Amino acid sequence: MIIPAFDEACGIPATLRALAAQHDRDFHLVVVDNASTDGTAAVVRDTAAALGLQLEIVDEPERGTGAAADTGMRHAIARGATLLARTDADCLPAPDWTARIRAAHADGLDLIAGRLRPRTDEGVPAWKRAVLVGAVGVATAFGTVRPGNRDPAHLGPYVMTPGCNMAISAALYVRAGGFPRTRIQDLHEDRALVNAVRRLTTRYGRRSDVVVFGSSRRVRAWGLVRTLAWYADHRYWPEHVDIR
Repeated sequence: MIIPAFDEACGIPATLRALAAQHDRDFHLVVVDNASTDGTAAVVRDTAAALGLQLEIVDEPERGTGAAADTGMRHAIARGATLLARTDADCLPAPDWTARIRAAHADGLDLIAGRLRPRTDEGVPAWKRAVLVGAVGVATAFGTVRPGNRDPAHLGPYVMTPGCNMAISAALYVRAGGFPRTRIQDLHEDRALVNAVRRLTTRYGRRSDVVVFGSSRRVRAWGLVRTLAWYADHRYWPEHVDIR
């Protein structure tokens, strides 16, 4: 289990509690501290100990979600992990998340794309959450016809794979080259990874029963329209992209 984290001292305890509540707790947690300045590592260490989670904290000074996630993935692989799952430090995996991932892998998927739903505990009105769900649906459909996702070398169709709710076999991660070591504002590292996978295998797919509840904090900070523009290829690009 990989979680990249930058200045998440306030929010990551909720994510750790959601992981501690998993029906299947047969996993090892790697949190990548991505040059945090707020004591994230200490909060993670204390919270994980209180919850009884198996934990390693890895430091990655190179800022970027892609860099941090890749460091965590490769750290886990070097220690013998064969199935890797990733979520983010502002997300709440459903209680059956790890069990559903394991089942999807047993069904033959080497890359599993889960379903992302908005968190309901952040004060965002229900209608805005509904718009976000609809926008994800539109983005999923558009991804299948997006020129950057169409290549004769691809062996199968594009599947939207949110970085905060995905799993991949260690062998496939290495073959595909892993997450590009980039910043969130430079490249969607999850899209790059799934397109690399599509050149190698058809053993990937979306599983709607693999659910993570993602943060809507960008909506609260930027508003709905600007948030949607950010996710639409960064058509809105504020000075500060790290929202806490």
